[in-house]
Amino acid sequence: MTDSSNRDRAEGMFDQGKGNVKQGVGDLTDNEQMQGEGQMDELKGKGEQAWGDLKDAAGDLKDDLGQKSR
Repeated sequence: MTDSSNRDRAEGMFDQGKGNVKQGVGDLTDNEQMQGEGQMDELKGKGEQAWGDLKDAAGDLKDDLGQKSR
């Protein structure tokens, strides 16, 4: 795991949490805009986490290929 991929996953978790809070507040106050913003934040967070996972997978593949070429 790289620092970059860990950072992406941490930011993703934060955005997902922020999105959940916004959705909850939007539900309580019947604010559709807040609910929508929360959904967008949650999707953004999922994307950031997936990007971090992809970076790790690419790094692992690079390492595996480097070891096989020796």
